[in-house]
Amino acid sequence: MGSVGISFGSPTSGQGFDVSTTVSAIVANLQAVETPWKNQLTTLQSEDTALTSIGTDLSSLSTALHSLTDFEGTFAGKEGSSSDTSVVALTNATSGAVAGSHTIVVGQLAQAFSYAGSAVNSSDTLSGTLTIGSQVITISDGSAVDPESGDTIPQNNTLSSLASYINAGDYGVEANVVSVGAGQSELTLVSTTSGAAGAVSIDAGSLSDATPHSTTAGLVTFAQQQKGQDAEYSIDGLPTMTSSSNTVTDAIPGVTMQLLEAAPQESVQVEITNDNSAVESAMSTFVSAYNTVVGDLNTQEGNTSSWTAEPLYGNPAMALLQERLQQAITYTQSSGAITSLSQLGITPGTNNDRTLTLNTSTLDSALNSNYQDAMNFFQSNSGYTSFGANLTSTLTGLGNSGPDGAIYIDLQQNSTQETNLNTNMTNENSVISTEQAQLTTELNEANYTLEEIPQQLQSVNELYSAITGYNESPQG
Repeated sequence: MGSVGISFGSPTSGQGFDVSTTVSAIVANLQAVETPWKNQLTTLQSEDTALTSIGTDLSSLSTALHSLTDFEGTFAGKEGSSSDTSVVALTNATSGAVAGSHTIVVGQLAQAFSYAGSAVNSSDTLSGTLTIGSQVITISDGSAVDPESGDTIPQNNTLSSLASYINAGDYGVEANVVSVGAGQSELTLVSTTSGAAGAVSIDAGSLSDATPHSTTAGLVTFAQQQKGQDAEYSIDGLPTMTSSSNTVTDAIPGVTMQLLEAAPQESVQVEITNDNSAVESAMSTFVSAYNTVVGDLNTQEGNTSSWTAEPLYGNPAMALLQERLQQAITYTQSSGAITSLSQLGITPGTNNDRTLTLNTSTLDSALNSNYQDAMNFFQSNSGYTSFGANLTSTLTGLGNSGPDGAIYIDLQQNSTQETNLNTNMTNENSVISTEQAQLTTELNEANYTLEEIPQQLQSVNELYSAITGYNESPQG
C-alpha cells in the first residue's frame, strides 16, 4: 500500500487544499487490498464460462448417444416397400416391426353400404318421412321435426338442408348432395361404418317433392348403390383374413398397410427392412458431438490468442474428463458379435487429438450383417454392460446435469469461492465507505482551519499594533 500526502501551499496563504481529490486518493489506496480478490474473481468467472461450455457440449453428446441407446430410438426405425403400390401400400412401420419379407394377396376391398335417391330439382322442397335404420325424420310444412324430441326445426327443406340435418345428427350415415345435371341433384347416403357390419336400412316412405308444378314432383325413392363388405386378404399363404377397413394395422406386427385394389391372382411382395440410413445419420451426429467435446478439452491445454494460458489449463477436471472419456470410448463389450466401436467403422484419428472418424461403408456392412448385435452394443442388456450403458454412465459422472458430475462439482466450488470473494469485497467496501466519510469530515475541518490562519494572523497583528504602536504586516 502506498502513502498519500496532502499538497497545499504556504500554511499562511489561506488556500487550504482540495479535500475531494485527497480523499479519493486515500480511498483508492485503501481499495488496493481488493485487487487480488478482483483478479481471482475474474479468473474464476473465466473458468465458469469454459466449464459451462464444456458441460453444454457434454449434454449434446449425451443427447446424441440417447438416440442410439433408446429402445424406441433410431435403431427401432423400420422401412417398408411393396412390389405393387397400386395394390398394397405400406404407410407406417413402427419399432414393433420385424425385418422380413411377406407375400400379400388381396381378394377384395372393404366398402360401405351406400344408397342414392331419385333426382329432384335442387331448389325444390320436400315433405313426408325418411326412415334411416329405426329413426324417422318427418318433413312437413317446410320444416324438419326432430324424431326424438318432436321439436320442429325451421328450415327450407331442400336436398341440401336435409343433408345438413342428417349429418348433424346420429343416423349412422353420411349424406351428400350430388349434382346430376339439368339443375337436378340426388341425395346419397353412405354408411359411416365400413364393411359388412355397416348395413343400414333406408325407407323413403312418403317422402316426395312437394314443390307445385315441379318437373320432378312425386315420390322420392332410394336404391342401394353399393353393398357393404369386408376386405379379404391373405398373408404368406395363411387362411384368408378379413378387415372392415382397407387400412390394416394388425396383420403384420408394427406395420400399417393400405389395401388399394383387389387382385386375387397377384402376389404382392412386402419388405420390412431396418432403417440403416437413420442409424448412419445418428452415428455421424454422435461422432461429431464427441469430437466437439474432445476439441474443447484440447483447447484448454494451450494458450489463448493473446498467448496467455486458457482458463482451465492445468485444471485437474480436464485430465479427469480426458481419461474417463478415453476409457469409455475404447470400452470393449463382453458379449455379442459387435464388441467395439471399430467394428462399426468408428476409429480414433491418426493424430494425437483423440477425435473419432466414421467410415459409413464399414458401418453399413456391419448393420447389414449384424443389425441386432449393433443395436445391442448400444442398448442395455441383462447379463453384461453394453458400450452405450457404460458411456451413458460415464457422461453422467462428468457433466453438469447432476450433483455428481465433475463439471457440476467444479462450478459449485467456484461458486462458493466467488460468493466468499464478493462477501469480502462488500465488507471491505463498507469499511472503506465509513472511513471515507470520516476522512472527509476531518479533512474538511482541517482545511477550514488552514483557510482561517491568515485572518487569525491579521487579528494578532492588529492586537500587537494596538499594544505597541508598531504595525507589522504578517509575512508568508
